[in-house]
Amino acid sequence: MTIRVRRASPNDAAAYAAIMGDPAVYSGLLQMPHTDAETWRVRLTEICAAGKHDLPLVAELNGEVIGSAGLQPVDAGMRRRHVMALGIAVAAQAQGQGVGSALMQAMCDYADRWAGVLRLELSVYTDNAVALRLYRKFGFVIEGTMRGYSLRDGRYADTHAMARFHPDPPAIAAIGADNPAA
Repeated sequence: MTIRVRRASPNDAAAYAAIMGDPAVYSGLLQMPHTDAETWRVRLTEICAAGKHDLPLVAELNGEVIGSAGLQPVDAGMRRRHVMALGIAVAAQAQGQGVGSALMQAMCDYADRWAGVLRLELSVYTDNAVALRLYRKFGFVIEGTMRGYSLRDGRYADTHAMARFHPDPPAIAAIGADNPAA
């Protein structure tokens, strides 16, 4: 089984609608139920537009989209450009098969090696043990708990704020004897 991770496009709208429309999936997300492919096509068209700094990804198995993930800038302001927010969803039938890990690896690699991101942020329901394990595996730590953060299935739910710092932030080598630029 080879999971392929690639950049998402508006053509993936039907797959997003199917994954996000599954009660087994949307109950763990801050998505609303009953979204349709056209709604996702509009969102993906905006996210994928030239000049946007978002990174929308999908995971495929045998040509079928089985997961989605994304990085989004948290703020356009100069002082928060080093921070991106992360979101992820895996189709119910594909959970527990490494899809989440493949998507997380791709996002962390992009953030660490290409985008100059120092801090990744996310929020997760406090009772989502599977997601908490995945995030911890990739270095995320709980920074706080937000009581009554969102309405989920008729009840207010608590959410953890989690973050991950770049494990080895880029730096310029010091000028000296072992630096040929000296």
